[in-house]
Amino acid sequence: MAGIQTAAGVAPAAGTENSISTEGDARRARVDVHHHYTAPEWIEWAEAKGIAHRQALPPWTRWDVDTALSVMDRAGISTSVLTVAMLGRLQDPKTRKESARVALGAAGDLVKSHPDRFAFYAPVFLDSPDLTTWSLSHGMDELGAIGASVRTSANGTYLGDPSHDRILTELNSRSAVVSTHPMDIPRGNMALQGVPPFLCDFLMDTTRAAINLILNGTLDRYPDLTFILPHGGGFLPYIASRVELFGGHLTPKVDSARVRDYLHRFYYDTAGPMSPAATPTLLSVVDSSRILYGSDWPPTPSHLVTDVTAPALDEDPALDEDQRRRINRDNAHRLLPALTAGLPRHA
Repeated sequence: MAGIQTAAGVAPAAGTENSISTEGDARRARVDVHHHYTAPEWIEWAEAKGIAHRQALPPWTRWDVDTALSVMDRAGISTSVLTVAMLGRLQDPKTRKESARVALGAAGDLVKSHPDRFAFYAPVFLDSPDLTTWSLSHGMDELGAIGASVRTSANGTYLGDPSHDRILTELNSRSAVVSTHPMDIPRGNMALQGVPPFLCDFLMDTTRAAINLILNGTLDRYPDLTFILPHGGGFLPYIASRVELFGGHLTPKVDSARVRDYLHRFYYDTAGPMSPAATPTLLSVVDSSRILYGSDWPPTPSHLVTDVTAPALDEDPALDEDQRRRINRDNAHRLLPALTAGLPRHA
């Protein structure tokens, strides 16, 4: 995340639904795999239950479809794949399931009304295999979610831990594409007071999760899983050689060949931003076929998405036109074929 602003306050573009070019220019037909969606219906439900109050929630939770479509059009985003957000620390299983039902139902209705502009991930709950099984079944089988989304850690336990085996087995059985994201960073873990967690700690949380997946051999045990690492993989591309060289100091020891293998099996999104400074480092670790466009909107403000990060990607001197096309659109279409299967999506 690069910052916070209210999702409202951006004037809707005229002809929003059909204003994206279909001429084949991927800069005007991006697939955004990193779009945070807090359903207005969920906010209403949470307020009615006394679980949350919209004025106390982060401004980026005030999501509305007209603003989203306007930002997408201005940034050249044809389709956004939504991470369904539910804030708060609910403990009661029945309430958590109801919360997920409301949020998933809203996402499903949104995709029905705008099938060529939105898709969504079904949420995974690392601390609740039962809720996860229900969420994947309801979200993917009944509502058409095209993948799953999961936090990089929960309660101090990182993705790939043996306690997640039941969840990973379920995801593997579905050959799921799993979008990861850091969210729950304990304040005590912050290195510097006054530094918001999205600036450094989120990147470290992603890095720790990726190393934990490598350490536990998760992709070997669950070969049909695919993980998308946000924000260019956190610090992983920068420390890849260190992990390779010092894998023998991990417990258990990890051979450098496994590290290299996993680096090339992960996908990485561009939210962060990546361009232009970080792109050469990422490209030195993985091929452009493993990089996906991500806006991180609306926590990343609209003007940064439309006027800074998207243009920076399009003008990045480290990329040629073929690489840009893969990152902006083609890689996502290959990884998530449901985006194009039988749907009148812009291409």
